[in-house]
Amino acid sequence: MSVAVLDGKTVTGFVEAKEAFKNCVEEYFKMLDSNGDGGISRSELEEGLGRIFTMELKSRSKEDIDRYHRTIFDRFDEDGNGKIDRNEFTSLIREIMLAMARGIGNLPIIVALDQDSLLMRAVKHEQA
Repeated sequence: MSVAVLDGKTVTGFVEAKEAFKNCVEEYFKMLDSNGDGGISRSELEEGLGRIFTMELKSRSKEDIDRYHRTIFDRFDEDGNGKIDRNEFTSLIREIMLAMARGIGNLPIIVALDQDSLLMRAVKHEQA
């Protein structure tokens, strides 16, 4: 866990850095697709999403997290096959990151982040 300073531009800048963002999303996709079949099932999402959004999910109730997972599948499993493929996952992560950027706004905030979280990746990208 580390303390970082970021603002909405930190996050949007990372999402707009196409190659860096694509590489990060691909890494997370492979981590969540634990059986390597090219799609993230509901159970894989439930097991792995907390590793990406560690701090963001820790304060939520089990009911809130279950509703979050259902909402993700309802919104992003566009072909309805019960799996989130790479393109659907990229859209998911992009939308979540841009929503966080809007929520953070333009004023810098100080936040504790897990080393492997997406927000920390955005901070490291900005510092590079």
